Amino acid sequence: MEKIPTISIKNINERKSIISKDIFEACQNVGFFTIVDHDLDINLIKNVLNLSAEFFNQSEEIKNKYYIKGGAGQRGYTPLGVETAKNSKMPDQKEFWHHGRSHWNQKYKKDMPENLIIKEVEEINNELINLFNNFEEVGKKILSLIAIALDLKENWFDNKISQGNSILRMIHYPEFKNNSAGLRAEAHEDINLITLLIGTEQEGLEVLNKEEKWIPINVGSNKIVCNVGDMLQRLTNDNLKSTTHRVCNPRDLKQNQPRYSIPFFLHLNPDYIIETLSNCIDKDSPNKYEDPISANDFLKIRLEEINLK
Repeated sequence: MEKIPTISIKNINERKSIISKDIFEACQNVGFFTIVDHDLDINLIKNVLNLSAEFFNQSEEIKNKYYIKGGAGQRGYTPLGVETAKNSKMPDQKEFWHHGRSHWNQKYKKDMPENLIIKEVEEINNELINLFNNFEEVGKKILSLIAIALDLKENWFDNKISQGNSILRMIHYPEFKNNSAGLRAEAHEDINLITLLIGTEQEGLEVLNKEEKWIPINVGSNKIVCNVGDMLQRLTNDNLKSTTHRVCNPRDLKQNQPRYSIPFFLHLNPDYIIETLSNCIDKDSPNKYEDPISANDFLKIRLEEINLK
């Protein structure tokens, strides 16, 4: 694997079977692919990136007002040096903001925290709602293509993610200093179903291939980098790969600038029970996950593992 596949979803209705096959093969072989010709609003993304920089440039005192102790980093602000990849000794060199679903069924009240309002950058709040909705629609489309390839109904995922605890994350990786300890993001896999990432032209994102070599991903502000998360890997009995990836520190001094990006983590509904799909089990592929687990319990376990408590 020297590069990850690039897949156009232009004229999706006329090309569903072809696109779904391409995405499925990428999910099986690599766990990563890039999407072009998508429906994400690029101007909206650029505006949110600019506004996020405005927020992250606020004083530590102001930003820390939005840090929720005991909130597992699920909403609001998480400071630099908190999130720590599983089995890593060093925390990630990043700070971030989490925005989630704005409206949900009241039965999920205990599992779905309220979003926080950024008073210092007022314009950003509505833009985050718009971008969350935009990301979710694109994510739903990609999952429908994966469903087709899994021989499920095209809309199989729809009612299982409609109340999902999905997260829009604004990330700021500060300018690298010689005394900075650790990587911008240490090697890890994502927790959720799929992740959609857009917003940066900077190098740094790398994927671990089957030969245990780190392969750089060519990112860009018009491409969506998409990858499989652990929930989808578990659901498909490891048929689809949740691949290890990281964000490296700048190797070139010319590239030593703050890095901003916006991933969207698409989650299942909190009470959805993750059980291996029956059509992903056969005599050659016995069920690796015989104990079902709710999406919310799975999330809680994984958050603790990365020091978000």
